[in-house]
Amino acid sequence: MSDQQKGLFYAIAGPVLWGFSGSIAQYLFSVESIPTQWLVGLRLILAGILLLVWCGIAMPKQLFSILKKPRYIFQLLCFGLLGMLPAQYTYFMAIKYGNAPTATVLQFLGPLFIILYLSVRSLHWPRRIDMISIVLALIGTFLLVTHGHWNSLALSPLAVLWGVGSGLSQASYTLLPRELLKNFDARIVTGWSMLLGGIVFAPVAHLNQVPQLTTKAWIMIIFIIIGGTMFSYLFYLQSLNYLSATTTGMLSAFEPLTATILSVTLLSTHIGGAEIAGALLILGITFLQALPPKLFIGKRRI
Repeated sequence: MSDQQKGLFYAIAGPVLWGFSGSIAQYLFSVESIPTQWLVGLRLILAGILLLVWCGIAMPKQLFSILKKPRYIFQLLCFGLLGMLPAQYTYFMAIKYGNAPTATVLQFLGPLFIILYLSVRSLHWPRRIDMISIVLALIGTFLLVTHGHWNSLALSPLAVLWGVGSGLSQASYTLLPRELLKNFDARIVTGWSMLLGGIVFAPVAHLNQVPQLTTKAWIMIIFIIIGGTMFSYLFYLQSLNYLSATTTGMLSAFEPLTATILSVTLLSTHIGGAEIAGALLILGITFLQALPPKLFIGKRRI
């Protein structure tokens, strides 16, 4: 297998596992009535511990180096509490009040909020391609949440609120750890941030808070923690060794595709033409942002 083939495998496998995780969460919320806070807390705490154990074995000298400077500790706390935690929680709440396909697609509004933030910070109008992306995002979101009907919402207001919040959280998740990722291994940053974010849910993230679950439900929960969190992230990181970040970003579209296929076939979630069109418009932002800057007039200042 060539390096490119390995990269494509890892870049697709990660989003596919994320897509599986979203659909499984939809089943757990709707059928097993599992509390969202408990599942998010358990996922963050255990996945964080597993990642840190992995790092302790692979790079023991670097594991605690991130905690040696107050500057990095503060940045890690910000990322864990304002990036990792809301990104996970809003996503699962959007699934709870809506469904996995729409929640997953609305995550892809993240680039829209990044564009707006960078434009405000630099006091510069967005580039032409950014303006096109904003228009596509607005039209796509409208189609997704209304099914094309001007006078009504197809999703509950809470599903829309948490879904848009998921996109906003993805933006903060992307922007906050930039300096940390320049100085430390991404697995260490992610492991500590997951653990810190999960500690917030520690009062409810224990077994006494959950009703009796079936064996199938426990298997699903284990998959969300290990397959849908730890391995999906490690696969994504591995893909960056073989492919550009632009390519892996575009291949992340396999996440909503997987969630949609599973939800429609296994959970009887209805997806109409308007939702598909809206999803394609929102996902198109990722592809537009990957185009070479020289094709458009103006540059974004970072």
